[in-house]
Amino acid sequence: MLLCLDVGNTHILGGVFKDEQLIARFRYATHLVGTADQFGMFLLSMLHFNKIEAEKIKATAVSSVVPSCDYTIHHCISLYLKCHYFVLQSGVKTGLNIKYKNPNEVGADRIANAIGAISIFPRKNIIIVDMGTATTLCVISQKRDYLGGAILPGLRLGMESLKANTAKLMAVDIEIPSHCIGRTTRESIQAGLYFGQLGALREMIHTIKQEAFSTETAMVIGTGGFAQLYRDKNVFDVIMPDLVLQGLSKAYELSL
Repeated sequence: MLLCLDVGNTHILGGVFKDEQLIARFRYATHLVGTADQFGMFLLSMLHFNKIEAEKIKATAVSSVVPSCDYTIHHCISLYLKCHYFVLQSGVKTGLNIKYKNPNEVGADRIANAIGAISIFPRKNIIIVDMGTATTLCVISQKRDYLGGAILPGLRLGMESLKANTAKLMAVDIEIPSHCIGRTTRESIQAGLYFGQLGALREMIHTIKQEAFSTETAMVIGTGGFAQLYRDKNVFDVIMPDLVLQGLSKAYELSL
């Protein structure tokens, strides 16, 4: 079995694969990682809850955008699972031709998403929209060229910025508002966050298609914690919440 961990700024998304099938999935708050022992106890409890024997985990594949957690997680795996440890980083096989000016600048989570996408949808132009702490857009051609993308603040980051930098605006729940015209300050913030992100996504996807693919079609994949909020808005062709885990599993396979 393979344990996959995507270490993000807000959450760690994890999953266990058996014979290329995702058999368990979990989220853990990144700020709660604590010590190697604390995270190890969580992993063992999660495996036990899912009736997975820890000894059956033969390898762990990790993508991380939080360097402060890297040593703790590596130490945790070496202590509690004692299995092979694979990190998705510069120099490993990805199956992608990365066209960034500096390929090392591309986040490991974005690369994992791209690997997952090209393995599931080969020979297609692809736009990946990952809606987490930041909202990222990644553009991959049918020739597997990773062309680049765009990054903008995510919904929660936008909300926290309003709260931190204004005197009277408060934190709100991130949810689908019933109207674009809010009748309270709370409703107005929710509407601004939700519809502002929606408008940005529609414009950016439209412009990316023109810039990168001209008259060719492109598959738009939504992923990340907030993508589900836009399921009925005709933004995405498909929503794949586990895309990064699929990509990590494929990256580990390519490394063998």
